[in-house]
Amino acid sequence: MESALTIGIAQIAPVWLNREETAKKMLAYISDAANEGCRLVVFGEALLPGYPFWVELTNGALFNSPVQKELYAYYSRQAVSLSSGDLDSFCKQAKEKKIMIILGFIERAEDRGGHSLYCSLANIDADGSIGYIHRKVMPTYEERLVWAIGDGHGLQVSKLGAFTVGALNCWENWMPLIRSSLYAQGEDLHIALWPGSTRNTEDITRFIAQESRSFVVSVSGILRKQDIGADLPSSALISGNSEPWLGNGGSCIAGPDGKWVVAPLGNEEKLIITTIDQARVMEERQNFDPSGHYSRPDIAQLSITRERQRLVKFTDKD
Repeated sequence: MESALTIGIAQIAPVWLNREETAKKMLAYISDAANEGCRLVVFGEALLPGYPFWVELTNGALFNSPVQKELYAYYSRQAVSLSSGDLDSFCKQAKEKKIMIILGFIERAEDRGGHSLYCSLANIDADGSIGYIHRKVMPTYEERLVWAIGDGHGLQVSKLGAFTVGALNCWENWMPLIRSSLYAQGEDLHIALWPGSTRNTEDITRFIAQESRSFVVSVSGILRKQDIGADLPSSALISGNSEPWLGNGGSCIAGPDGKWVVAPLGNEEKLIITTIDQARVMEERQNFDPSGHYSRPDIAQLSITRERQRLVKFTDKD
């Protein structure tokens, strides 16, 4: 089996809070990545249709705020509905281009009533099927004013050539037990999705790589003040309180020795392409394997519940 893998990291801005236009832009980058020989392309956290940067700029914690209510309703209408086929175009392109896609999106989850939003990521296999959907297990700080708490159902991995690929959203990557759940499934290519900041990626990427002896890809979005559309609710308020860069990227790759393969890239929209080799993982696992020869399951074990959470279980009579 070929041990090398070419990957594309799409560090791009969304057409902020516009699902259809953002999807078109992402599909174009997928096509570009495939044409460059990539077998995997990855996108940042919540890129489709965008991260809720407005919360900290509009007094988001004010209870019963008409501004927050209007923005939440707008965001909900732009969120992804799986049952409505909002990811179908990505599945089609994955199959046509024979490329795996990992993307961050906002999910309007029908299995939880259809009115709450989840920060989700999708792993779309190269055959066009959705391998799994992962809902962020714990939104961070002000994100909890917008996103619901996810579950463990998506703590899964997938095979891509010689690699075993897993992914987490943003500060989930700081959760040791959640990381360990992927390590134990043989993960050796870890994808960390971020909304966009070099301060988020410059330390943890190398740390996870050295801890897991895996390749770690941090993929970030970007957002500039100029990307805030004038037609959005409270656009003037959001823009008036914004710095020139709300998210400046920071996408990067660390090797299984913890050293940079691609150093963090800031303040630029770019498709980053590189080739990595799984043989390097095997070399670094020689002296440390966190779920293999350097683990002690007789002393410490981890229990993970991967059931999709549902409020009601109906038992219907025929």
